[in-house]
Amino acid sequence: GYAGQPPIGAGHAGPPPAAHYGYPAPPAQPYGGYPGYGAYGVGPAGWAPAPNNGLGTAAMVIGIVSVVGFCLYGLNIVLGILALIFGIIGLGRAKRGEATNRGMALAGVILGSIGIVVGATILGLIIWAATSADRDSDYDSDPYDDPFATSLVVEGRG
Repeated sequence: GYAGQPPIGAGHAGPPPAAHYGYPAPPAQPYGGYPGYGAYGVGPAGWAPAPNNGLGTAAMVIGIVSVVGFCLYGLNIVLGILALIFGIIGLGRAKRGEATNRGMALAGVILGSIGIVVGATILGLIIWAATSADRDSDYDSDPYDDPFATSLVVEGRG
């Protein structure tokens, strides 16, 4: 360089420090993390618990089986009740922020209710059909009387 000039870079420690206009400077992050997050992307509170979505999902699946399985002769009523219970508990968890699948839990409640109604209706129809068939058979005066019986009469030709 020229005589009397300091060497290049001497006397400069880099850019001037950033002013924060009355706010305290953010703390230095170890290992190059972003502000507001710790190192390696972990949030300030550490690991957050995973959402507890099991009951909402179970409510929806059991509700679907309850509605589709209308030929299960009453078992879908039990499944509908289970879907209703699981769905209500799942909705409570979603409301408290413990679960993220409020829609699935609500679907479980709705499908469980439909399954209970459909199952009760089908079971009622089956019971009605069975009792009315028994009632009809009690009024038969002649057990050998067949309304579908036919007879063939052959007349002599002359």
